[in-house]
Amino acid sequence: MEKLELKKGIYWVGAIDWNVRDFHGYSTPFGTSYNAYLILDEKNVLVDTVKAPFYLEMLGRISEIIEPSRIDIVVANHVEMDHSGSLLQIVERIGSPLVLTSERGKKGLEKHYQKSLKFRTVKSGETVSIGHRTLAFVEAPMLHWPDSMFTYVKEDQVLFPNDAFGQHLASCQRFEDQVGDDVMRHAAKYYANVLWPLAPLILKKVDEVAKMGIPIDMIAPSHGLIWRKNPNRIIEAYVEWSQGKTSKKALVVYDTMWGSTEKMAKAILKGLIDEGADARLLHLRSNHRSDIIEEMLEARGILLGSPTLNNGMFPTMGDFLTYMRGLRPRGKIFGLFGSHGWGGGA
Repeated sequence: MEKLELKKGIYWVGAIDWNVRDFHGYSTPFGTSYNAYLILDEKNVLVDTVKAPFYLEMLGRISEIIEPSRIDIVVANHVEMDHSGSLLQIVERIGSPLVLTSERGKKGLEKHYQKSLKFRTVKSGETVSIGHRTLAFVEAPMLHWPDSMFTYVKEDQVLFPNDAFGQHLASCQRFEDQVGDDVMRHAAKYYANVLWPLAPLILKKVDEVAKMGIPIDMIAPSHGLIWRKNPNRIIEAYVEWSQGKTSKKALVVYDTMWGSTEKMAKAILKGLIDEGADARLLHLRSNHRSDIIEEMLEARGILLGSPTLNNGMFPTMGDFLTYMRGLRPRGKIFGLFGSHGWGGGA
């Protein structure tokens, strides 16, 4: 697809990764995008870059708008390579632009790429004039890396929050109102698998931004679709998810060898349904762990069942528990069940 003007003088110049199916152990059956943005003003600004293999795709979109050497500033909101992977290439192509990043971003980029660029570090509340527009910065450490920060264009009320508020979704559309409510399902899966362990920090950061009185007309994340119709919708969803709000939803997550644990799982499922719960049966070898985590986000009860293998739990359950433990789900009611033969249970 071609470059896209989001607002007058602000363009999407990112890349679409149609084929990626795994992202750090998180299934991405719909691919993803690496969003970069170009702002034209007295000083031209590139906000973030793309994963290294997609550099030429980004460069092509930039070149449709301006000669790349006319870019004066590159903002690096985040060190991770899906957003900084083309940084050295674009810096070389431009010819020593100013690179704005957080202090930890500077340290991280220098360690990753072993290059000393023309850095200027920025802190929360700091602003940079680029002509008719002003860029403001909000440090967001551990959302989701120590270096993370947000960039805000005051005059256009556009927030570039990098990995916050995104989705792993490759699409010909660029705005959330073009795809319907499915976007919230993708956003929930992204939150649950990437940001859930950081819930307390998210609540603090949302409160901090609210106290700053920043009006937000558009949220342009670094993955997936841009929130333009009702950007508060995704902010409110993040608050609810981070507060641990749940519904009458229960999950029965299990694996089975010879059917005994499955019989137990189905009996438990029936009991939950009979009591009025919105219950789901999830077989570990039929559902990816990241999809089960998404289902867990708004569930109140989680029942985990495993057969015994070699005097321990079944490997798929061990895998799932290891993954789940890193995400630190809060406010859930857990139950365990399982089956065994001659040697005792898992």
